[in-house]
Amino acid sequence: MDVTEFEDLIDRLGEDLARWPDDRRLPAEQLLSRSTEAQALLAQARALREALAAPPARAPAGLADRIVAAATKRGADTAEAHGEGETARG
Repeated sequence: MDVTEFEDLIDRLGEDLARWPDDRRLPAEQLLSRSTEAQALLAQARALREALAAPPARAPAGLADRIVAAATKRGADTAEAHGEGETARG
């Protein structure tokens, strides 16, 4: 087994080698014993699985209201600046 095949199997079978069929798991374990690249791929797959299993991040309370208020204020400031410019020119 080479690293490319190993990566393909991780994508198809997951990062838990215990769930792999014996005919794929044994060569994968041999590859892992000698390949730092394969070890890194397995570590990345496990980290991804953990990240996906983590609870979702929550925004602080009131964040959406603060964003809308800031956008509204900015929009009003921009409109006011455009309005003043037109008056000064006219």
